[in-house]
Amino acid sequence: MRENALFGRLNTRRITADFAVLAAVAFPSTAFAQVKVILSGGFTAAYKEVLPEFDKTSGIKVTTTNGASQGNGPNTIGAQLRRGEPADMVIMNRAGLDDLIREGKIAKGTEVDLARTLIAVAVRSGAPKPNISTVDALKQTLLRAKSVSVDASTSGIYMTTKAFPRLGIAKEMEGKTIKEGAAAVANGKTDIAVMLVSEILPVKGAEIVGTVPAEIQDASTFSAAVVAGGKEVESAKRLIAFLASESAAAAIKRSGMEPAGRR
Repeated sequence: MRENALFGRLNTRRITADFAVLAAVAFPSTAFAQVKVILSGGFTAAYKEVLPEFDKTSGIKVTTTNGASQGNGPNTIGAQLRRGEPADMVIMNRAGLDDLIREGKIAKGTEVDLARTLIAVAVRSGAPKPNISTVDALKQTLLRAKSVSVDASTSGIYMTTKAFPRLGIAKEMEGKTIKEGAAAVANGKTDIAVMLVSEILPVKGAEIVGTVPAEIQDASTFSAAVVAGGKEVESAKRLIAFLASESAAAAIKRSGMEPAGRR
């Protein structure tokens, strides 16, 4: 009886091993592949929506961590790569990606633009919507607000270092601007939020007033690229191609972005 049980276990192991070999032969480029992605916030909603389809159709396992595209914090995507955090690809604001390309952190020629989004103003759901129809109206709205939240990454850096100075209100905004994103306006901590549409839409309790006027607008492009030294290069390229394809276009639009190349 013990011999039968032993043979049963051996047969089970042999079948499992045979199946693994067959899987590797049938899907040589994807068998046991595990792509490690570092993702920034602006593309998160679209990514989460389409990733299950990629997992199902490709057989590639994807693990995802997060990081800001730019900034001085210890967990920005750049900071993670510089200290050697393992990653095969990144999805981030093109402004931050260009910095990493110059540093040699990205595999040459692998960057692909995925989507584009605009800066908008949001209020707490149900709150009166301020006038932001012109540059002067936006300026007055910002000045009247007791508190304003921006993103801690690219769009927030733009607002605090370029937009506010251009509007001539940099000093007035210093003491009432916090970098806590749309959640701060949703929970009533700030009166308004000024950040990317794709970062506002997923936040319950935040309602978009509209995009800021063209004269003060700074569109953001989100791009994907393979990390220099990444282990799963071909699988990462397959994921990038999927995110840039028609398969992801509808989810990108629902997230408040426009697929790259479609204006």
